[in-house]
Amino acid sequence: MFNLDTFRNYSRAVALSAVAVTAIAFAGPAKAAPVQLFPFFQPLPPMAAPQPLQPYQPYQAPTYQTTPSEDQDTVETPARFRRQNVAYATREAPGTIIIDTPNTYLYYVLGGGQAVRYGIGVGRDGFTWSGVQSVTKKAEWPDWTPPPEMIARQPYLPRHMAGGPGNPLGARAMYLGGTVYRIHGTNAPDTIGKHVSSGCIRLTNDDVTDLYSRVNVGTKVIVLPMTERRADLGSATR
Repeated sequence: MFNLDTFRNYSRAVALSAVAVTAIAFAGPAKAAPVQLFPFFQPLPPMAAPQPLQPYQPYQAPTYQTTPSEDQDTVETPARFRRQNVAYATREAPGTIIIDTPNTYLYYVLGGGQAVRYGIGVGRDGFTWSGVQSVTKKAEWPDWTPPPEMIARQPYLPRHMAGGPGNPLGARAMYLGGTVYRIHGTNAPDTIGKHVSSGCIRLTNDDVTDLYSRVNVGTKVIVLPMTERRADLGSATR
């Protein structure tokens, strides 16, 4: 006859044995590698340690080495063309300007047989002139507008140039009568003592500034002739 208590004890023993076998199967050896449940996921690489923040450094543009430009009037002028007071006999009144074209000198008459002498650059061959004029206008750092005659000879010249250190008229200009001629400075001081211009009288910027301070509108200007042919008063330049 079937014994119910015996059957219950037998079933409990079987269940405990199954649990024990399952635990042993999953435990495995202590050093076994862990089971990878999702092999298609790759582990992330280790993250680097964060770097400390650096203080803000404003952008600085690179510097370039440049060659300093020399003052244009620092060109060594021969001693005889340097501004100086000299003995000068003339009957002209003090304050008169006399242009000694052949010797490239300008005299500002002081009176009493004295004058201030400046070295100058004058017109090249074919562009010298002579006569008596007066200063009708004065200008500091004048603009330069080459006259039509000059542009016809040199079409590459600018039609207008604002005043400044690069301007051919230099630091000062004194305009002569109704002509296109001027007594002016220059950005090429090495031309002092030479016959290079188209008729104007040029001085170094330092000398023309000194002369400008002495001269008034209305000052008489005498231009002595050259022995060579000379241009007419109207065909001028700088």
